[in-house]
Amino acid sequence: MSRPKPPLEPSHKRPSVALLIETSNHYSRELLQGIRDYLKQHGDWALHLTEHGRGATAPTWLARWRGQGILARIENRSIEMAVAATGRPVVNLSASGCGLGYPGVISSSQGVAQLAGEHLVERGLQHFAFCGDGRFRWSFDHAAHFKAYLAELGYSCSVYHSRKEDLEDWNREKRKLSRWLLSLPKPVGVMACYDIRGQQVLDVCRELSLRVPEDVAVIGQHNDELLCNLCDPPLSSVIPNPRRSGFVAAGLLDKMMNGHEVATSMHRIAPTGVAVRHSTDVVAVGDPAVSKALRFIRSHALERISVGDILKFVPVSRTLLERRFRALLGRSPYEEIQSIRLRKAKELLVESKLTVAEISEKVGYSSPEYLSAVFKKKVGRSPRAFAASEREWGKGR
Repeated sequence: MSRPKPPLEPSHKRPSVALLIETSNHYSRELLQGIRDYLKQHGDWALHLTEHGRGATAPTWLARWRGQGILARIENRSIEMAVAATGRPVVNLSASGCGLGYPGVISSSQGVAQLAGEHLVERGLQHFAFCGDGRFRWSFDHAAHFKAYLAELGYSCSVYHSRKEDLEDWNREKRKLSRWLLSLPKPVGVMACYDIRGQQVLDVCRELSLRVPEDVAVIGQHNDELLCNLCDPPLSSVIPNPRRSGFVAAGLLDKMMNGHEVATSMHRIAPTGVAVRHSTDVVAVGDPAVSKALRFIRSHALERISVGDILKFVPVSRTLLERRFRALLGRSPYEEIQSIRLRKAKELLVESKLTVAEISEKVGYSSPEYLSAVFKKKVGRSPRAFAASEREWGKGR
């Protein structure tokens, strides 16, 4: 009598995941780093990644591919149709407006625009402008959020939107951009929709002999460090968090491949801060005492200074300095110090592995308890709770 065969062992084959993500820019490479971070912590996938340019049509191999899930930058109708045809779970990592039927993970446009606006307003500027790129839907979103943030503060904003046909001829586009920049009141703070656009604005300013940052202060976004430092002068830039976006997207896809329901909502990931470089290193206030105080604060805020230290550098009375400061900037010197310290503390909590005690020391607080008290008052959470929430899945601002 033959013995019964033992039951088959369950299969532990790695899921195969296609990555339709370009490798040609810093943002997308950071998305891939975030996906890698997720796999280090949560699993092992067989990844299929080939060279893929931004805006390219769907790769021909996708029609024959037989994997389990797709992480894609759905930039056009070609890619949208191709991923749909596979019938596989998909998470979209593009803000192009395509692929809205899938769960998505993108940078928070509102968060990016607000950080850029805050940074330029803190420079003491009164005039603002946005330089967009008509090829990208997210450029229009950034412009709308930038204008809205400034409008809340009582400022207006001039918006430059190029047309697709303009971008086919750089000389024509440059002439149009030159006329726009010359028409702006000076000094002016300009947000460029991304770093390459910021580089173009700086190049045109140099040709027009517009001083940067004295006449035109420019901030980009994406913080491609190589590109920003190649600019003349180096370009300040909002720092998004694509690494977290990649991590969150991988987690969503993992759930979908394991049979869990995932809503087709858009997860918006908050930026982490501003990389300040020479293109916005300006204090655009007419009061010499306030201007001098601002420069001192920006240079020494993380060194445990007090308002008394500012008064040693700016020989006016405390009452007079505070009155002038509030009249021009809407805040006190002490509040300016706290704002810089708190912003740096947030960056370190998200981006570093330092303890709260180490961070409090680095940003100029006398103790971790004092940092925690300020954090709870201004942010509504403790530093540890803030760091934990920023690392969790969910929507940024």
